[in-house]
This record gives sequence, C-alpha cells and structure tokens, in this order.
Amino acid sequence: MAFKIQNSTRALLFISVTLFASHSQAQDWKKDQRVNVVFGLTQPIFAKGFNIEGNYIHNRWIVDYSHGASLDLSGQSVTAEMRKEGLAVHMPWTTGFGIGYRLKEWINVRVEPKWHRFEFYYDDEVQNSATQITSYNTMSLGIGIYGHYQPFKNKTSFLKGIMFAPSIRFWPTISSTLKNNSFMYLNKNTGTNEEIKTLDSGPGFTPFIFNISVGYSFSIKKKQ
Repeated sequence: MAFKIQNSTRALLFISVTLFASHSQAQDWKKDQRVNVVFGLTQPIFAKGFNIEGNYIHNRWIVDYSHGASLDLSGQSVTAEMRKEGLAVHMPWTTGFGIGYRLKEWINVRVEPKWHRFEFYYDDEVQNSATQITSYNTMSLGIGIYGHYQPFKNKTSFLKGIMFAPSIRFWPTISSTLKNNSFMYLNKNTGTNEEIKTLDSGPGFTPFIFNISVGYSFSIKKKQ
C-alpha cells in the first residue's frame, strides 16, 4: 500500500513539475528583449521599391521604425482614371514609426503615424523636376496587426532567428500639403483639365495595406 502511495506521489509530483515547466516556458515570450530587422516583399514585387523595418521588443511592448524608398506605381498599380490620363506616381520615400502591444507571442497590434511623399508624372517619361506635374506630402495615422513566425525557433543554429511577419494595416490620410486636397491641370493625353487629389498610401491608393516581411530576430541577452 505504501509502495502504491509512494508511486502515486511521485507521479503527481512529476506531472506538477512538467506542467509548471511547460507553463513557464509558454510565458517566456512576455519577458522577451529582442531586435527584429525585416524587409517587405510587397514593395519590390509590386512597386519596384524597397522597405526596411526595425523592431525593438521589450516584454510585451514593441516599438518599430520603417522606411520605404523609390516606389513606382503605374499601369495596373494606379486607378483606371489615372491610366486613362497616362499618369505615373513616384513615392521617393514613405517613413514612420509605430508603438504596439503583443497580444500573444505571434501577434501584436500597433498604432502608427506615417509620412509619405507623392510625385506625379506622365507615364514612360523621364522623371525629374522639369517633367513633374505636381507633388505633395501626406501624413497617415492608423493601426496595424502584425504576425510573427519563426519556423526554426527551436534550432540552435543561425536558422533560429529567421522570421516571417505578415501584416494588415489601415492607414487613412489625415493631412496633406496639397492645397484644398486638389490640383487642377491640363492633361496632354486627354486634352482636358484633370484633377489630382490627395491619395492614401495603400494598393489602389486605399488606406488598406497587406504585406509580408522576411528577416531576422536577434535576442538581447539579459544581465544576470
């Protein structure tokens, strides 16, 4: 009888320790200190541009800075009206930061102010100050939901830090340097006066943005 009780006690102790260790491991992400560097895939694939983002993670908080450069939009990347007018949009930069909170290890939500530069040209023309139709800057303020996936997290090699970060963002424009949010000009392709308006920064010039970024996550060693 004593033997059975002793075995039961050991089994109960083993289960308790296992559950505690599992729970502790599951909560480790809440005490993370990491730096992520990721590169967006949407920008080079659809806009012939470049985007880099850096994240600093401290426990459940995350701060980011991102910068996009040399984004070119024309053809199917612009609206039907703009295609009819033969316009192309060049965004030499889009930049800003975000502050967020990690709901789970694999997902976080961020509030994000961003700034964007829009320059308008006729499609297939050399883009310089002499051929520019008009330009303006905008500011957007919105929210982003970001995923975080490290497929080799349990490895001990350099593969451990490889990460993928899908995101869905809503960045509506809240201000613009374009006077009255409108610019009228004589379009040489249509031969009539046309209007250029303040645009949002997402695909089709909507405020909705979907992206997948790839990069590397670096763990910051804590002082003992």
